[in-house]
Amino acid sequence: MTSWDFFTSKINSIRNKIFNILPNAISSSSVSEASEVTVEPHLCLNRFDPVELSELSKILASSKPSTCILDPIPTKLFKEAFPLVTAPILDIINLSLVNGYVPQDFKVAVIKPSLKKPSLDPDDPMNYRPISNLPFLSKVLEKIVAIQVCEHLNTNDLFEEFQSGFREYHSTETALVRVTNDILMASDKNLVSVLVLLDLSAAFDTVDHNVLLERLEHVVGIKGTALGWFKSYLSDRFHLVNVHNKSSSYSRVTCGVPQGSVLGPILFTIYMLPIGKIIRQHGINFHCYADDTQLYLSINPDEPNRLGTLQACLEDIKHWMTLNFLLLNQDKTEVLIFGPEIQKRKLLSQSPDLNGITLISENKVRNLGVIFDQDMPFKSQVKQVCRISFFHLRNIARIRSILSRSDAEKLVHAFITSRLDYCNSLLSGSPQNVVKSLQLVQNAAARVLMRIKKRSYLSCLGFPTLATC
Repeated sequence: MTSWDFFTSKINSIRNKIFNILPNAISSSSVSEASEVTVEPHLCLNRFDPVELSELSKILASSKPSTCILDPIPTKLFKEAFPLVTAPILDIINLSLVNGYVPQDFKVAVIKPSLKKPSLDPDDPMNYRPISNLPFLSKVLEKIVAIQVCEHLNTNDLFEEFQSGFREYHSTETALVRVTNDILMASDKNLVSVLVLLDLSAAFDTVDHNVLLERLEHVVGIKGTALGWFKSYLSDRFHLVNVHNKSSSYSRVTCGVPQGSVLGPILFTIYMLPIGKIIRQHGINFHCYADDTQLYLSINPDEPNRLGTLQACLEDIKHWMTLNFLLLNQDKTEVLIFGPEIQKRKLLSQSPDLNGITLISENKVRNLGVIFDQDMPFKSQVKQVCRISFFHLRNIARIRSILSRSDAEKLVHAFITSRLDYCNSLLSGSPQNVVKSLQLVQNAAARVLMRIKKRSYLSCLGFPTLATC
């Protein structure tokens, strides 16, 4: 089976599963569809504004010089030659915005299979994610549209409050800080918190275009030529798979939003907007980051019936997802229980069940790239960061003698400090031995960078410690 055959069959298989359970979901669901909301006419986005040359130049300059095999010339060369072709490029962009039409060449993507994790078997197609590589100019157009759509969503407060994906001043770190703080506060009250991490099967690839267009119109108020632009954007899309410089034939895209595009994450966020209302109806805490949704409920173990609320919420979520052509993967949905040890044992002794998910708590789970332990000191996360960082440091040290200071700094920042910095606010208040482990990594990185002896003191060189940062 070729790469494209695999990706096609995977999506078709998921859609077929959804179609098989769809009649039952429709007949048994009591979920009120939140897309019936009508945005006030004066809040609607009816058209996209033409872009000025100065703004287009700024967007072009800030765009990464990555090239798609469908581009007629390398992106770097195009950016250098842009001053010579400003008029026709500006016309193409503005005609698209004003007329609500996306050129056909902008709707063709090259799929580059990307391994989900370095540790996975590269020979297994299941371990790959289909990332779309689009023509450079189409990404520029998408970025211009994304700016205006996000401005509309922010101005009218249409974003989900607890959706941290792809929003300004929001990140995986802000999402995890909120969830962690809520769980720790509940633990201080002698409560047990049940955290459920939902897993969706190929969520971006199964988005239904008709449902998405309805959501754009009725939930966020995109109408007129602006809505026409999105209809054009989603229709007649094609892509091909390219592996080792060999390409498949073109195939039509009938569902999904392209991963790797500028608009894909924003459109998926809009697609998922109603789920917040459904969860709130049950009084369950939640937080989302793109297609990662986590639910958490703090309870007294002496009142296990409260888990019924979480169970009902999961049932409604499952029904809503089915109605919206999304498939909840119960086999990969994970549960972690936090709180005082005695209270946790008391809850687990009752062997509760959550909508087919047995409440056997994992010892640790990976949540948005951070390993969560049951007792919340993040020891497993720190241990892994240290292990991977020292691995890369040893490799950098082997070639340090042939690297300039500038190049060495880039490698250290790319492989070491980026890991030390990721979601590090979660470690606030951690035990001293946890911070010390990270300090050893930082010290080792400084010694490799400065080419000084292993036992040399760094304080005399003015390097701060993590405790003072």
